Amino acid sequence: MSGFSSLFRHSRRSYYWHTLKKQDFPAAESFLMEREKNCVTACACFIQAEKAVHAWFLPDAEENIVSLLLHNRSSLIPVLGENKDVPAPRFLGRFLNRIPIHSVQGVTGDVEVFDNFLIKAGRRAGSHIDFDLMYTDRKPWAGALPRGLPGMVLRLPEETDLDALFPLQAAYEQEEVLSPGAAFNPASCRLTLERIVRREHTLVACLDGRIVGKANTNAESFTRYQIGGVYVQPDYRGLGIATIMTATLVGELIARGKGVSLFVKKQNAAARAVYRRLGFMNAGDYRITYY
Repeated sequence: MSGFSSLFRHSRRSYYWHTLKKQDFPAAESFLMEREKNCVTACACFIQAEKAVHAWFLPDAEENIVSLLLHNRSSLIPVLGENKDVPAPRFLGRFLNRIPIHSVQGVTGDVEVFDNFLIKAGRRAGSHIDFDLMYTDRKPWAGALPRGLPGMVLRLPEETDLDALFPLQAAYEQEEVLSPGAAFNPASCRLTLERIVRREHTLVACLDGRIVGKANTNAESFTRYQIGGVYVQPDYRGLGIATIMTATLVGELIARGKGVSLFVKKQNAAARAVYRRLGFMNAGDYRITYY
């Protein structure tokens, strides 16, 4: 009886959120790698966990990690694993009083759990957007691609392209990234674009010397890249440019030895059809809730 009571007390004492420390990184990495297809953004944040990323973990009675919570760039990213019956972080209210958040993102069920915690902590959600999580581990089948347009060139961007790329990035952020009613920040957009061109894998599509489309990665995890930022100017849509750009980028990323993931708005039927055509499969549901 005493042994059972000791185990019970240990279990109750351990079942709360702990700050992730360097000695916990190997266990956290293993936990994330088992779920990587569903949480590339979280994995990418974890890889940067020593650089201004807050992270916490939830252990079970045997000290195994059963859930993780990361905070990066004003977003909370929960990865709860199989168990959604988790306790609210005791520190959450104090943390939010010091460092505000603008969104919670992740697998839909995980986000719903933390949305409830935030509501109880006095935070009010503005809106949420639901996505399909999709992935592929193979190069697109050539027979599924449209014919290239005469004169179209796909190439890497250069620093001298920033001014030409800015309208595309600005339109992409306003159409696909900003929450309803959020103000567009041109300076922040420009900094984001500069970071993408400098650090991410990016392709631009040119017709008659004019940049009309772009596609880039926005995260890299242990064994996967995540694509985001696919955008074609409205006057050039319906010509297969997005399909060819994405297929080319996916092929190049697969050739580097990693799989490719993305999430796409559920209401964006055209984009979902393009990704399915390129061999992407559904991995689950993803949600971003804005605060």
